[in-house]
Amino acid sequence: MKKSVLFFILCLLTAGAFAQKAKVTGKVTNTKNEPLASVTIRIGGAANGFTKTDIEGRYSFSVDAGKKYSLVVSYVGYKDKNIDDINPKTGDETVIDVVMQESSDKSLENVTVKSASRNNGARGETVNALISFQKNTNTVASVISAEAIRRSPDKNTGEVLKRTPGASIQDGKFLIVRGLAERYNLAMLNGIQLGSTEPDKKAFSFDLIPSNMIDNIIINKAFVPELPGEWAGGLIQVNTRDIPSKNFFSLQAGTGFNTQAIGKDFYTYQGGKTDYLGIDDGTRSLPGSYTTKSAFDALSSKDKATMGSQFENIWNPTVNNGLNRLNGQLQMAGGFTAKLKGSAKLGGIFGLTYNKTARYLKSTNSGFNFIGNGSFTPDFHFNDDKYSTDILWGALGNVTLQLNNNNKISLKTLFNINATDYTTIRTGVEGNGNALLDSSRGYEMSFKQNTFWNSQISGEHNIKPNVLKFKWYGSFSLLDGYVPDQRRIYYLKNNSVANSPYTLLLSNVLSQKSGNRFYQNLSDYIYTGGGDLAYTFDAFGSKQTLKGGYMLQVKDRLFDAKPFSIYLPRDNAALRLLSPDKVFAPSNFGDGSVNSNMLAFDAIKGNLYRYVANTILNAGYLQFDNQFGSKLRVIWGARIEDYDQLVGSTKKSDPRFNNTRVTDVLPGINATYKLNNLTNLRLSASQTVVRPEFREMATFQYYDFDLNASVQGLPTLQRTKVTNIDLRYELYPGSGEVFTVGAFFKYFDKPIEMIYNFGSGGASVFNYANPESATAFGAEIEFRKKLDFVSALRNFTLQANGSFIRSKVKDSNLFLDRPLQGQSPYLVNVSLLYDLEKQGLNATLLYNQIGRRVTFVGSLDQPDIYESSRPVLDFQITKKLAKNKAEIRLNIQDILNQTLYYYQNPDGNTSLDKSKDPFRLTRKYGTSFGLTFGYNF
Repeated sequence: MKKSVLFFILCLLTAGAFAQKAKVTGKVTNTKNEPLASVTIRIGGAANGFTKTDIEGRYSFSVDAGKKYSLVVSYVGYKDKNIDDINPKTGDETVIDVVMQESSDKSLENVTVKSASRNNGARGETVNALISFQKNTNTVASVISAEAIRRSPDKNTGEVLKRTPGASIQDGKFLIVRGLAERYNLAMLNGIQLGSTEPDKKAFSFDLIPSNMIDNIIINKAFVPELPGEWAGGLIQVNTRDIPSKNFFSLQAGTGFNTQAIGKDFYTYQGGKTDYLGIDDGTRSLPGSYTTKSAFDALSSKDKATMGSQFENIWNPTVNNGLNRLNGQLQMAGGFTAKLKGSAKLGGIFGLTYNKTARYLKSTNSGFNFIGNGSFTPDFHFNDDKYSTDILWGALGNVTLQLNNNNKISLKTLFNINATDYTTIRTGVEGNGNALLDSSRGYEMSFKQNTFWNSQISGEHNIKPNVLKFKWYGSFSLLDGYVPDQRRIYYLKNNSVANSPYTLLLSNVLSQKSGNRFYQNLSDYIYTGGGDLAYTFDAFGSKQTLKGGYMLQVKDRLFDAKPFSIYLPRDNAALRLLSPDKVFAPSNFGDGSVNSNMLAFDAIKGNLYRYVANTILNAGYLQFDNQFGSKLRVIWGARIEDYDQLVGSTKKSDPRFNNTRVTDVLPGINATYKLNNLTNLRLSASQTVVRPEFREMATFQYYDFDLNASVQGLPTLQRTKVTNIDLRYELYPGSGEVFTVGAFFKYFDKPIEMIYNFGSGGASVFNYANPESATAFGAEIEFRKKLDFVSALRNFTLQANGSFIRSKVKDSNLFLDRPLQGQSPYLVNVSLLYDLEKQGLNATLLYNQIGRRVTFVGSLDQPDIYESSRPVLDFQITKKLAKNKAEIRLNIQDILNQTLYYYQNPDGNTSLDKSKDPFRLTRKYGTSFGLTFGYNF
């Protein structure tokens, strides 16, 4: 009994001692944002207060809480830095990131900084270090930290990115930088170049990556040779979370709703048992009797009709007003770090996230026949109600082994499934000659599943610490797009005949518009490998760096679409009067003969519905990073990219065969002049390239129900060469504050644009073209300012950025003189942040707006289609609970909920006039409310 009491007392004492511990961690970098290894860190007043930074420049101390400490950071060739008044609290992690100045820099003496303990607030030194990345980066760039992501209501990377200077999001996932369309941007994940995630356009879908898995995002706006050269607007580097400084586990759960999806009928259709995972369980699969395209084509008409009767007979939407209209999210994350023998350590982080979002998109879809002199006649007008359930879930696993302070090997894997299950109900009228005489009623039901997998292995080796450094990497990425059994059905009613009924649109012609069942498989396999070697030496009284590297990337695509059509060899008026749930019953299928008036079934044939593609990219670069005195830094060099692309078929005898190979030399120079320790002046010039994507060159033609038009590629499409010039002034007046103003110019040789070719009755086609040239120039301004100079506003911080851009496309043959497709004349982001650190309360109000832009280029008498300006206002408030271990968060997105208009100007005036400009499309999204609760164990 006494032993038990003594053991219990010992446990209490041990727990008490443990509870009084705290951690001091951080990262040490130089003014070039390079991590410094083997830097000596001393904490005054702490037992065993001595350590050295590892290969990433990181360090960690365990100290007694409730005491004040001082930090001394020293390294040969750099000025010592002293940081006082570090006051860590029990169980807290005080993060002190440090930026070291070279000893040759006479602008600063050894620095002493007053710091405060972190208690879920900002420390002066660390905030300086966060902003110092933008201040000291080797090019024009913007940075989004994990803290900024946490303070926004954004669920995925796409929503986060629209907050950055000069950036906006299209369709909720495609990034527009400096007003340039999504095709002019490039994405990287943990330093690995990614490809397009879309089967029908050159774009990376940033909604694939959940925001809680991100450590930081860097948006480069000027090219440096060490980075890929296939972009012109922005290079977006997404870095996922890495090794934690201590073991942790966190859990977050939430719910919410969209105002348009709640409180009214919500239409769905019968799906599979695993739809909640974004995975089709086989419910939508082809019948078991189907094997291959060639085997199906060899069947008799009767056997084809028999197979058509074996598909699931689900064509009629049903009302589902259950809990599926509520949004839900669940996030779990954990990490560990363990010391091994000597200075070696092993660490990892793992995350799992799940988001379900129910949306109701209320829209209109119209087409017009323009006949000159500003006049037009309507061809069709539809009201589309789209009910969708979006699933985004994924997992992340990163493990890193540090063999010692100079060698590190990492394994990183990201897996995501992004799926949407939707039902669109279409009602409206369409033309019969020049009059809207026919009422229409149509349905589209579809399930789209995208699977994204990326695995990486990389190594960093300080062969000689802070002198010779070698990095290597290898990566495999898989993007699998699957569309099983997309269904379309369409009815017409002749309004010129009294009491005319709705009749199903079916004839003896195979069609993608009605009675259509569509299957699509797309698989992209991307293999990447490469390495970089950096050598730092002393010259001109400062440290200089010579860097070189090589990258090989191979990308393979397999694309296969299977469009099937249900048709009537001979008309059957009685059959076409049946409702959707009855007309395609198995008993209504006949023998498929030409004289039958029962349903027949066949595939829409042609080699346009299948293609293969391959690219081989060999890239090498040489880059100098020169420091001339304490004021001038110049990064210059060149990158060579050899690009071999094959689209269509591997057989030269196949008319789809298209093989091109181009080698580009891409020079770049970035000069930064430090006017003083708070001010930079940057000048950048470079040559980059933007290549056409597989889909843009493939002859595959697909009918898009939302656009009521088809999309087709152009095999002769050429790459775009872009000349870039940037000038920027930067001021960093105080801790956590920044002011920048800049200008840029771009010249495009053969830009790539999407052209709208009008055709009546849904026969319109979108395809691609290369105008001769285009120019874009603009100005950007950004600032972050604490409002503590006014006593009543001392807890507020104001952030704002704006871009103002002019662009022009020129082609002497086509007589073009208009803005570049996707370009906005202005972009504005404003954020007002409120913090009560001691109470654990913060709130953020965010405003975003872009100017009207050309979404689709017109042709002949068809005017360009513009997307109107639309303000977006978001709000979030967060409260810490349970001694800062718990958090509750309320967010509201798109408070204003204004309609988005896509319009045309028959009078040539590009401004929106709602009283007379015809609307090609309109969209209304609703306001979303979310409530989440999180706990850190």
